[in-house]
Amino acid sequence: MVKISLPAALGQKPEKAESEADKTEILIPQDDVDTVRARTRKSTVSGFWCLTLGLVILLSGLILGTVYVYKHYFVTRHPQENMFHCRVLYDDDTAYAPFRTGMELEEDVKIYLEDKVELINVPVPQFRGGDAADIIHDFQRRLTAYHDISLDKCYVIELNTTIVMPPRNLWELLTNVKKGTYLPQTYVIHEEMEVIEQVSNMQQLGAFIHRLCSGKETYKLKRRNAKRAIEKRAVKSCQRFRHFVNVFVVETSICERN
Repeated sequence: MVKISLPAALGQKPEKAESEADKTEILIPQDDVDTVRARTRKSTVSGFWCLTLGLVILLSGLILGTVYVYKHYFVTRHPQENMFHCRVLYDDDTAYAPFRTGMELEEDVKIYLEDKVELINVPVPQFRGGDAADIIHDFQRRLTAYHDISLDKCYVIELNTTIVMPPRNLWELLTNVKKGTYLPQTYVIHEEMEVIEQVSNMQQLGAFIHRLCSGKETYKLKRRNAKRAIEKRAVKSCQRFRHFVNVFVVETSICERN
């Protein structure tokens, strides 16, 4: 409702009349005032919850993004107890028996138990017995990758679980012999592989192998049965890698056809 003050009747003082004539008062019902206040409070609360929800979604996205990048693009720093420097003595069965002598294999092993990955670095052997290589056994992707250091090429094949010891078992084995300088005398088994095609999609190989082989020529391999070994005249070249992933040494021959 609106209350309008009018000039006073004749006979009153002019100054007071003029002063009161200028006064205009607008009265708003109390119910309307309460409604406006309630709407203001409701709008403020709604804005607060919308802002809170937006911040929660933003933080969740940042956390998930960080976890994804961490898992797929960065290799975590490795605890000291999961790193091993190994020396293995083994019998070289490729030599003629009267001249057969014990051979030594040296390698560095890193075991990522949570990721189920084994990283093995084999330096250039002091004697004959293979080439220098970085090797990854990824039990989650079920893949093995060989990085030929001298040629700077990568080779990928399905993981052979009958030969390669799982990370937990290998960790237990190496932990038990860590106090000694050498592992027990062992022997060599052989496997032969053939290059079949170049890998076009590196992302499918997983974070560890992608990190190792990124920017390098990478090829798929297939295993050859011992009874169907590649004929020498059909072979362009072969690389040999020896590494320790079990209670024995594995010699892997990777060959390219002419």
